[in-house]
Amino acid sequence: MIGDFKQAGRTWSLEPIAVNVHDFLGDSLGRAAPYGIYDVLNNRGTVYVGKSADTPAFAVDVIADWWERTGRVTFPTATQLPILADAGGSNSCRARLWKERLQTLLCDRLGLEVTVCHYPTGCSKWNPIEHRLFSFISGNCAGTPLRTWELFLATIRGTTTKAGLTVEAVLHPDTYQTGWTVTNALMRTLNLEPHATCPTWSYTLRPRQGACT
Repeated sequence: MIGDFKQAGRTWSLEPIAVNVHDFLGDSLGRAAPYGIYDVLNNRGTVYVGKSADTPAFAVDVIADWWERTGRVTFPTATQLPILADAGGSNSCRARLWKERLQTLLCDRLGLEVTVCHYPTGCSKWNPIEHRLFSFISGNCAGTPLRTWELFLATIRGTTTKAGLTVEAVLHPDTYQTGWTVTNALMRTLNLEPHATCPTWSYTLRPRQGACT
């Protein structure tokens, strides 16, 4: 939550930092929903901070925004996008809306072939984004009350490592509703190919014939 709340960890200060005794959402400026994208090859992270629910639609919207802002500039000849993701959360391997949005936004609209490989449940600690991006962001935020949205974004942007990590932070103010469902009929229209190995966790989506790009 963004506001005068205790933040776990330690930081140097000449005087104690006063915060609220209780963590009530009504006393905050809002609840931040950070969604991170980590470019393994270039050791570069981008964290989108949402002000609404962390839904599959939010996750795919920010991936599409990252591709248009950064991805296609960094990889100008790329026609395929591999994504490593956890098996749960907004990019859950079982979330139909996640797959439908990938098909519509990344494949049909942007013309990308998208291959997703999910880490099995309980194995997210092997995801590079955890120990090469978010672990350092957490350390940089430790002990500092996140009083404003700007302070939170600045703390994320100020995260660096000796290995040369750079992090961009983007505020994403769009509102997302929970509870959206995708019908069986709509799922059958997806150009989705499960892989022979671990088909629940690994699959490829390709642009549909006649889709606008």
